Amino acid sequence: MPIWAEKYGSDRGEPLTEDEILHEFRQCDALLEGHFILSSGRHSMQYLQCARLLMQPARAARMAEALVANIPQNIRRSIDIIVSPAMGGVIIGHEVGRALGLDALFLERPDGTFELRRGFRLEPGQKVLMMEDIVTTGLSSREAIQAIRNAGGDVIAAGALVDRSNGAAQFDIPFFPLVAMSVPSYLADAIPPELAAIPATKPGSRKA
Repeated sequence: MPIWAEKYGSDRGEPLTEDEILHEFRQCDALLEGHFILSSGRHSMQYLQCARLLMQPARAARMAEALVANIPQNIRRSIDIIVSPAMGGVIIGHEVGRALGLDALFLERPDGTFELRRGFRLEPGQKVLMMEDIVTTGLSSREAIQAIRNAGGDVIAAGALVDRSNGAAQFDIPFFPLVAMSVPSYLADAIPPELAAIPATKPGSRKA
């Protein structure tokens, strides 16, 4: 049904299970095995390429609707606007905006610090859902939250397709990931031998 269950009416059907969500990732080759350098600089034996999951609009809409269904109704009703950090959060932020019937903006960091550009702006006190694709350490999410606050927004919740922080990502607002994955990641000087034996690739969008 959404726009969200015709603007915050009853939720539709049963929520997607974790197995169903991971099946969606595997179906579109978004869950990879090997030796990967994550955007955080940590090393992992698995890599989630959310762009592969989101490249099909129908699948992206389905994941966004499932994510919105996980957000308590009292918080859903309070959200005024969606803001996401570029690049990874742009598509899922847009689709969550579509599911909720709300505008979706994105932050950029042309000089290393997140900011709103392209004529985007927030009204003072506007209540914001900050949307990410993947949360690993939570650092970029916290930077995005602070940038939204600096721009006058009131961030009342954060969401993500995947929380792969193993509980390390901590925020001062409620956090609603679609799925949490317990995948170990390692600092560059603490990589286990079996992982170090595999050539590393850096498949993300960041060059730094």
